[in-house]
Amino acid sequence: MPTFRELLEQTRAAIREIDVSTARAMTDAGDAALIDVREQDEIEQGIIPGAVTIPRGFLESRVEQAVPDKDARVVIYCAGGTRSAFAAKSLTELGYTNVASLAGGFNAWKDAGAPWQLPKSLTPDQRRRYSRHLLIPEVGEAGQQKLLDARVLLVGAGGLGAPAALYLAAAGVGTLGVIDADAVDDSNLQRQVIHTTERIGQPKVESARQTIEALNPDVTVVTHQVRLTKENALDLLAQYDIILDGSDNFATRYLINDACVLLGKPNVHGSIFRFEGQATTFVPDDETSPCYRCLFPEPPPPELAPSCAEAGVLGVLPGTIGMIQATEVAKLILGIGEPLIGRLLLYDALGMTFRELKIARDPDCPMCGPDAPTSLAAITYSDITCAIGAATA
Repeated sequence: MPTFRELLEQTRAAIREIDVSTARAMTDAGDAALIDVREQDEIEQGIIPGAVTIPRGFLESRVEQAVPDKDARVVIYCAGGTRSAFAAKSLTELGYTNVASLAGGFNAWKDAGAPWQLPKSLTPDQRRRYSRHLLIPEVGEAGQQKLLDARVLLVGAGGLGAPAALYLAAAGVGTLGVIDADAVDDSNLQRQVIHTTERIGQPKVESARQTIEALNPDVTVVTHQVRLTKENALDLLAQYDIILDGSDNFATRYLINDACVLLGKPNVHGSIFRFEGQATTFVPDDETSPCYRCLFPEPPPPELAPSCAEAGVLGVLPGTIGMIQATEVAKLILGIGEPLIGRLLLYDALGMTFRELKIARDPDCPMCGPDAPTSLAAITYSDITCAIGAATA
C-alpha cells in the first residue's frame, strides 16, 4: 500500500497544477470558477475574492450545483495545495474536463501579494439559526450574508405584508422597513397574521415590529407610520434595495410603480380579491421588464373597483400570494432562479390552479417609455380603493 506522501505525488502527477500568476490571470479575466475547499475557521482568516466556498467533505455532493457546466474551467484551492490536489482528481473522476489545483494554495496566493479579503462571518448563533440555508449551494454563507445585508421595504403591514414580513424576517433579511398608517382592527385578524388580539388599537407598524423582533433579533425593523404620497415616496423608497408592494388600492400601486421606475428599484407586486390573487416582479434596470403601467396603463373606473370591505377576501389567500412575493424578494437578493419578470402569475384558490400570462414592455408606456416623466410632480393619483387588476378576468 502506498504511503500518504506517495499517494499525494501520484495524485499531483494525474492532475494539473497552476501557479499563482496563472490562477490570478484566469480569475481577473473571469475565465474560471474558483472553489475554496477549506473549512470555515480557515475561511474566516481570508478568502480570494469571488471564490465559492465548499468544504472538502461536501465537494462531490455540492459542486454540480455550484458549477453545472462540466466543461467549465475550474480552479480549486485549499490552504497549502494538498486537499485541492485530491479535490481536483475527484472532480476529474466526476467528469469535469478542465480542472486545476492552485499550487501552494491560499498561503502561496497571499505570499505573492495577490488580492484577498476578510469575509464577513456569521456568528455561531447565526450558523445554527440559518443552518438549512448554509446547506444549500445557491445560498451558503455568502448568500446568507447577502440576506443579512439587504434592505427591503414592505408597503403595507396587512394581508400581503404580514406573511411576507414573517418569512423574510425568518430568512434573515437584515433590514425590513414597514410603511402603514393604520391601526390594528379586529377585522384584520382574519388574515393579517403578524398582528394579535391584544394589539387591537396599536399602530400596525408597531405591532409588526414587535412580532418581527420576537421572531428574529438579527432583523432591524424601520417603521414608517405614514401614508405613502408622491411628496414622500421617493425619499422613503430610496432607502431600500427592493420594494414589496402589499398595498390594497390602485393609487398606491401606481405611486409605488412610478417611484420604483424613477429610482431603478425592483418592485415585487401582489394583489388579492376574494378567492383570486396575482403576483409579478418589475425590475426597471432590466431592459425587457415591463412596469405596472405597461400592464395596466390607467386605473379602472371606480364602479369596477369595489373596496376590500365590500368585496371580501378569503383569509388564507394573502398567505399564498404574500409568500410568493417573499420568495421573489429572496431570489432577487441572492441572484438566483428566474424571477417573475415579464410574467404575471394568476392564482385561483377555489380551483387550486396557477396560470401564467406573458406581459411585454409597452414601447409607449407613459412611465417607462421614451416620453416618461422625470418626477412625480405632474402625476395625479386618484384614490381608487382595492381590488385586483383586470388581467384576472
